[in-house]
Amino acid sequence: MKTALEGNLIFMVIEYLGIFSCGLSGGLAAVRKGYDIISILLVSWISALGGGVVRDVLLGQVPPSGITDKGSVIVTLASGLVVAVAHPEISRMTWSMLVTDAMALGSFAVNGTAKALMSGTGGMTAIFMGMATALVGGLLRDILLNQVPAVIQDQHWYALPSLIGCMLTLASTRAQQHGLYPARVDMALDLAIVALVVVLRIISVKFNILVPGAVDRRSARLPLNDAQLARAIRHLMRGRSNISVTIKHTDEDSDRKPDAKKGR
Repeated sequence: MKTALEGNLIFMVIEYLGIFSCGLSGGLAAVRKGYDIISILLVSWISALGGGVVRDVLLGQVPPSGITDKGSVIVTLASGLVVAVAHPEISRMTWSMLVTDAMALGSFAVNGTAKALMSGTGGMTAIFMGMATALVGGLLRDILLNQVPAVIQDQHWYALPSLIGCMLTLASTRAQQHGLYPARVDMALDLAIVALVVVLRIISVKFNILVPGAVDRRSARLPLNDAQLARAIRHLMRGRSNISVTIKHTDEDSDRKPDAKKGR
């Protein structure tokens, strides 16, 4: 199943560049681990197409496009072969890799969300499928290489731009389905969403803008500390035991009264 956007030449160029970049980054990580050429090709393929494979399996579209789309598979294998030879040069192409990786992030998010919507899923499911397409490939790569996944380790805007891209794709697709504008306008909006994801990612890295973490707090504010809480619990338990003893005495007295009457 192909989306209308996949017939756009500009989008196809962006997507193939993104696939090639993801393959290079995955293969480069395998080279740094000292793995052989088969492992390099495997890691390149997982990094570039693993997210799409997971998406298609979850949507029930089997066999997945990661093994049926000849163009994507060839580009991925080519990236693995290139990085096996030119890994010293690729290691120094920091910004080029960043831009093309951001293009992959945007194109995967948009395409994954659109494919899910075409399959008849709800909006929330489509967003999850778009996020899976954009992020799961790198996640599987890092798990396979036994390292902290980039989506967790990188505090710059990484998952956030893809989430924004998925949400905007959902909104634009729904608007087009309701006839607010023709498919050509929707295609142009999708390209604009990809560009927005790229810009957000680059700005975050360029100006070191990080996703905020937990609130920095040094002390806990509770009505009772541990010692006071323990004393309160002991006092409460004593109160319950006294109540139970009183009830027991009352029951015993009531049991004795019939005996006294019988004695009379």
